Amino acid sequence: MKKNIIQNLRSYKNPKGFRGKSKITVQLWWIVQATVFRWSPQVMYGWRRFLLRAFGAKIGKNVIIRPSVQITYPWKVSIGDYSWVGDEVVLYSLGDIEIGSDTVISQRSYICTGSHHYNSMNFDIYSKKITIGNKCWLATDVYIAPNVTIGNFTIVGARSNVFKDLPANKVCKGNPAKPFKDRS
Repeated sequence: MKKNIIQNLRSYKNPKGFRGKSKITVQLWWIVQATVFRWSPQVMYGWRRFLLRAFGAKIGKNVIIRPSVQITYPWKVSIGDYSWVGDEVVLYSLGDIEIGSDTVISQRSYICTGSHHYNSMNFDIYSKKITIGNKCWLATDVYIAPNVTIGNFTIVGARSNVFKDLPANKVCKGNPAKPFKDRS
């Protein structure tokens, strides 16, 4: 009979260099995000782009990022020209997040690059890159799991959960999200 492995959190440790920057930089970002980023008026998109770039994010031209967006580690985020990131979106960037140009991430979507190994006694953490192509649209409240690529021109319907790669030029929906027609 196989014995179940259940986490023992007393033995948990973040891997060395997991955050990608020092603890001081991480804390400084969280202070900046909780204050001058979040408190900035809606129309101050340039200010938020400036703050993100100052912390190492690669942000393209005229990107619109709402003040309620939460970004864990901006130095692991890349967003192409003219893309939009809506209200209350979470970019849980334990790993890299690459968002193409002219792409919309609608309100309350959750882009999740990391989790824990459930079968590890130490509850080891991991991160995997997420890539969202050019001219995509993630509608309201979409969840993207670690290690997913969404092809160019793809739409993901509201409240969908994406656990596997989605092909280019499709309209996808569901839990788990699957293509159901071509994007015309």
